[in-house]
Parts: sequence; structure tokens; C-alpha cells
Amino acid sequence: MVVKVYISGMSGNKEVKKRQQRVLMILDSKNIKYEVVDIAEPGKEAEKEFMHANSSSTGATCNDPTPRHPLPPQIYNDTEYCGDYDSFDLHNEVDTLEQFLKVEPAVSTAEIELSTAKDKNGHAEENKENSEETENREKVEETVNEETQDETKSKDDAGSPPDPSGPEEEAQAPEETQNLDKNNDGTNEETAATEENPKENGSINKEDGEEN
Repeated sequence: MVVKVYISGMSGNKEVKKRQQRVLMILDSKNIKYEVVDIAEPGKEAEKEFMHANSSSTGATCNDPTPRHPLPPQIYNDTEYCGDYDSFDLHNEVDTLEQFLKVEPAVSTAEIELSTAKDKNGHAEENKENSEETENREKVEETVNEETQDETKSKDDAGSPPDPSGPEEEAQAPEETQNLDKNNDGTNEETAATEENPKENGSINKEDGEEN
């Protein structure tokens, strides 16, 4: 079933024109689907006769308080009569327009915009939380890396245990070498003396032989 709004595009009544514009504007703002039937267009004689015959409210205006035929706008739900402009405006004021039009409640443009804004805010908050979580994770990883580097550096600084020999033994080494050299010199001297002794012994033995 479709909401039908009967209007007259050729009406000379300014109040009728304003009412027609207001009805269509309100339906658009509430996202209610409708069909416009212009009884002033050529070939719409049957629609015009239908509106005159089935509209129980005259749609009287200040300029025309007792019209001979019902004045537009007249509102129908398919072929079921809903009411004229005054009834439409009254139900809109008390927020029962959907009941008046016999349609399911529709989502208005304002509600759609509000829902869209909420969705955007929700996504923005979610992105913010994800960003904060990522930042915190990076900070934790950076801290762990710094601690690991500090531990590695401490181990490097500690190094291997110091050599017990140390500089003192290195200093003693030349002295030992000198002592060994002296010992070798003494040994060489003794060897040389031993080599000379046989000669002396031979000479002594020779002298003893001569004396005998």
C-alpha cells in the first residue's frame, strides 16, 4: 500500500499551495514513501472525480471556508482515505503521523544522521583504543629491548675473571730469564774449567814422572 497525496498544481489559492508544499516536505523529512497525484494534469479526470467523491473532509481554507468540492491536499493510503491537511498537521504535531497514514513507522532523516554520527563516534573510539593499545605494546617492547641491552652490556663489562698471573708475574718473568742466563753462564764457566783441568792434570802427571 502506497501513500497518495492528491494536489492541484494549477490551484490559484495560495494557502492550498502552501499546504501542499508542507505536506510533501514533512513526508520527505520522515522518509515516508508517497505518490503525488496532480488532479490538474491532463488525463487525471478519473483521479479528480475519485478525490471529490471519497474525501469526507472539505479542506476548507480562510479564503474558501465552504468549498463546493474538497480542496487538496487530500491524503490516501492507496484507496483508503486518511484525511485532509488539518488532520495531517494535527497528527504530525502529536507524533502519530504513521498511524494517521496507516503505515509502519519510518526512520527519519534526523534519526539516520544521529545513528550515523554514533557509528562514526564508535569507530573513532575503537580506532583510538586500538591506537593506544598499539602504542602501549610498542612501549613495552622498547622497555624489554632496553633491559636486554643493559643485561648484555653488564655481562660484557663483567667479562672473564682476571688472569691470576697478572702484571706481577709478567714483571717477574724477565728476572727469571736473567737468572737462567746467569746459571747458564756459570755452567759454561765450569765446563771450560773442566776442560782446562785435564791439561793441568797431565802436566802434573808428567812432572811427577820426570821426578821419578
